[in-house]
Amino acid sequence: MDDQTAVAEAAATAGAEVALNGFRTEMDVETKDGKTDVVTTFDRNAQRAVIDVIRESDAAVAIVGEEEDELKEIPASGPCWVIDPIDGTNNFVREVPIWATSVAAVVDGEARAAANVLPALDDVYVTDSEGTTLNGEPVSVSAASDPETFMVAPTLRWSRTSADRLGELCAEIVTDFGDLRRFGSAQVTLSMVAAGQIEAAVSAEPSHPWDTVAGVAMVRAAGGTVTDVRGERWTPEAMGLVASNGEAHDALVETTRTALE
Repeated sequence: MDDQTAVAEAAATAGAEVALNGFRTEMDVETKDGKTDVVTTFDRNAQRAVIDVIRESDAAVAIVGEEEDELKEIPASGPCWVIDPIDGTNNFVREVPIWATSVAAVVDGEARAAANVLPALDDVYVTDSEGTTLNGEPVSVSAASDPETFMVAPTLRWSRTSADRLGELCAEIVTDFGDLRRFGSAQVTLSMVAAGQIEAAVSAEPSHPWDTVAGVAMVRAAGGTVTDVRGERWTPEAMGLVASNGEAHDALVETTRTALE
């Protein structure tokens, strides 16, 4: 394990411990950009715990984070860290255990190391960009090749104005593929693609870097394919996201693009 990977896991673990201490307790829930875009004190405190660990290794490095006054976009060049203290806050506040603390080390826009810690499920996904592990054991994407057996997860939050597109995407998935799941946490969903637990995660919506960067690195390191809705290599600025085991990827791209038409 290299230094960046160790820091990513340590920082994500520190934030996850703070969040877990608040899980299934009484809490005040605030809204941000919509009625389902929620935040809690535990999100903020967990982010601070993550940053404290990162600052111990590099006091001056840029940090991109969902909460408070951290950067909201990845710098065009140089190193930074991308963090989401609780990815899946809606699950968190509803006492659903599917959420993660996510940390990624990025250089020139590419993730070099990442960790997604799911403390309520006692699972830890880690990548050093050359391989991905789950609880310390190497994992790889699913070997399934028949689209009719694929489990596909639409991911990322949607707004009321884009609800029709989500409905269209879900309809296309259940028509073209085997089964549909929506877990309520993009980072958890991408981690599951990397570990071969599901075949694909798709979104026709723009994404924030803290929702995607760590999980995308895990999928790629585990042998998967990640593109935008045009089939071009995914970047944090891309429109939409298609992450898969690499089998039937073009069909997944076409299905996802249909939701934009």
